[in-house]
Amino acid sequence: MTGVAVAVTPVHPAPWPYLDLDVAAVRAGGRPPIPFQQFILKVHSRCNLACTYCYVYEMAERGWSRLPRRMDPVVVGQVADRIGEHVRAHDLSSVEVILHGGEPLLAGPAGLDDLVGTLRDRVPAQVNLGLQTNGTLLRPAMLETLRQLGIRVGVSLDGDAEATGRHRKYPSGRNSFADVAEGLRLLASPGFRDIYAGLLCTIDTGNDPVTTYEAMLEFQPPALDLLLPHAHWDCPPPGTGYADWLIAIFERWYGAPVHETRIRLFSELIQLVLGGLSGVEGLGLQPSTLIVVDTDGSIKQLDSLSSTYAGSADTGLHVATDAFDAALDHPTTVARQLGVDALAEQCQRCPVLDVCGGGLYPHRYRAGSGFRHPSVYCDDLKRLIEHVRGRVLGDLARLSTAQSPR
Repeated sequence: MTGVAVAVTPVHPAPWPYLDLDVAAVRAGGRPPIPFQQFILKVHSRCNLACTYCYVYEMAERGWSRLPRRMDPVVVGQVADRIGEHVRAHDLSSVEVILHGGEPLLAGPAGLDDLVGTLRDRVPAQVNLGLQTNGTLLRPAMLETLRQLGIRVGVSLDGDAEATGRHRKYPSGRNSFADVAEGLRLLASPGFRDIYAGLLCTIDTGNDPVTTYEAMLEFQPPALDLLLPHAHWDCPPPGTGYADWLIAIFERWYGAPVHETRIRLFSELIQLVLGGLSGVEGLGLQPSTLIVVDTDGSIKQLDSLSSTYAGSADTGLHVATDAFDAALDHPTTVARQLGVDALAEQCQRCPVLDVCGGGLYPHRYRAGSGFRHPSVYCDDLKRLIEHVRGRVLGDLARLSTAQSPR
């Protein structure tokens, strides 16, 4: 019998953008790549907590166990040289470098000092340094090192002791709140407040929203981030009522007689509602300019992609052999820089498109088709945006009427 050749379409968990996005056509159509300006460095791949919702350790990706515990000095040098190369190639005057993990403070004061020195020696631009930590290791000596290095510190916390104890625990099951609270009181003190970037809270709708907000206010954060739990269409959110939860905090924050703190989600929404641009990924249609380097030097995409499927953040590139420019034509990078053209038809017809922007990229995932779907939080995002828009534009209209000559 004569065999008949049959074309076989490659199997991929995310055909869009990996198989269905024509990068060459995008470039030929006049859409040039936009250089990276934010570099997340995974300086330590392990953590001293075992948070139940962690996308690194508790979701689809298991590759962390094969990674070096810390970024080797040789790799640090390669990363710095590649960032310097990118800066020169695109004439960048400044870049943002965020130290991440795992828990980045496990790298220790000496490791952080060496890393920062290498970056500043080899990158011919202003390097703005930040660090995201679980806060348990913020003690005077560590804080003094961070202050001397000019590293701004963001701390993850989910509210009061009860709220934090639901998810942010040590491997033994002990609540991390008391240790984090001790570190935050030091960070908020006059000696270290200049490096205090703010708090990051992952939303749990089982916690009272206003109680959660007011518990975090006790630590005097200059800014606050409220993050939706990482979820997608094949792994739905762990609760319901996210719009109601966020609207309750918005009303408490917006209606306060004095400015208590900046809540980034709400500030960005207001800016977008008023016709401005967003400075964060997951809102608006601004292109993403963020790239990640893991402890082994591998160049990766947005690390929260690890919540979707194993290998979803991989690019196949490494700082020892590849320039960051090589990642600019990776399908995921292109998709995250395409704006409205990367979105589902439903999103393109949506009245809040310019504000929502389709939601955070990993939250759009559906196995077998990929990332060209509305956010799994679509309904909640729409309700929140409509509420904020109505509140802000309504107040502006009343103010305009009150100031009109009679």
